[in-house]
Amino acid sequence: MRPDDPNATAPNATAPNATAPNASANPSYADLQARLGHQFRDPTLCETAMTHTSWLNEAGRPERSDNERLEFLGDAVLDLVVSDVLMRRFPTRREGDLSRARAALVSEPGLAQVAVGIDLGSFILLGKGEERTGGRSRPSILANTLEALMGAIYLDAGFDAAAAVATRLFEGRIEDVDSHARLDYKSRLQERAQALWQTAPVYEVVAEDGPDHDKRFEVVLSLAGRSYGRAVGKSKKEAEQGAAAAALEAIEREVKQP
Repeated sequence: MRPDDPNATAPNATAPNATAPNASANPSYADLQARLGHQFRDPTLCETAMTHTSWLNEAGRPERSDNERLEFLGDAVLDLVVSDVLMRRFPTRREGDLSRARAALVSEPGLAQVAVGIDLGSFILLGKGEERTGGRSRPSILANTLEALMGAIYLDAGFDAAAAVATRLFEGRIEDVDSHARLDYKSRLQERAQALWQTAPVYEVVAEDGPDHDKRFEVVLSLAGRSYGRAVGKSKKEAEQGAAAAALEAIEREVKQP
C-alpha cells in the first residue's frame, strides 16, 4: 500500500526518522519536504529518490524503482543550478573562481555535508546489509541520494523549483566555499611564476592608511623586477591575495597575446 497523500503514513510503517525502516516501510516524507521547502506534486518522485537499490533488492517490489536514474539526472541538475546560484551571487567573479566553488559544493563531501544538515539519512530506504554497515551516514550514499532528490524536484516542478531548493540548501556553505576557492591566489601565482620564469613573486607594502582599528594596506607585487599587481586590503594578507589575483589576470592576458 502506498498513500497518495505524502503526509499520510501507511499502517505499520516505520516513521522516516526512525533508526531503520524495514523492507515494507512506506514512510511519510512530510518532514523532508518541509526541510526542503518543496511540496511534491507527484509524491512517488520523492519516494523513488529515497529508495536505495539495496532496499529494492530485498523488498521484492517490482512496481518500484530505485533512485539511480534520478541520481544521474540530479548530477546534471545540480551542476546547472549551483552554477546559476553562483553566477547570481557573484556577478563579477572570474570563471576559475566560480568553477572551483562549484566543484567544492557538488563534490561528494560537499553534498554529504548538505545532506547531513537536513538529516537526509534518516529518510532513506536501505537494505538490511547497508543498514548494518552504517550506510545511513555513508558520504557516498548521502551524496547520491541528494543528487537523486534534486533530479526528482526538477522533474516534479522544473528548473526554478530546483534552483530555489538548492539556494536554501547551500546558502550556509556558499560564502565559505567561495572564500576558500579564492584564497589560493598566492599559491597559484607562485606555481605560475615558477613555471614561466623560474622566479618567485615579491610583495611590498607601499602604504598604510587609517586608524589602528580600521587600517588599509596597499601592496605592490613584482616579478623579476617588474610590477605585476597592486591591491588594498584590511590586512597585509588580504592585500597580498588581491595583488596576486591581479597579477594572475595580467599574466594570463600576456600569455594569450599572439
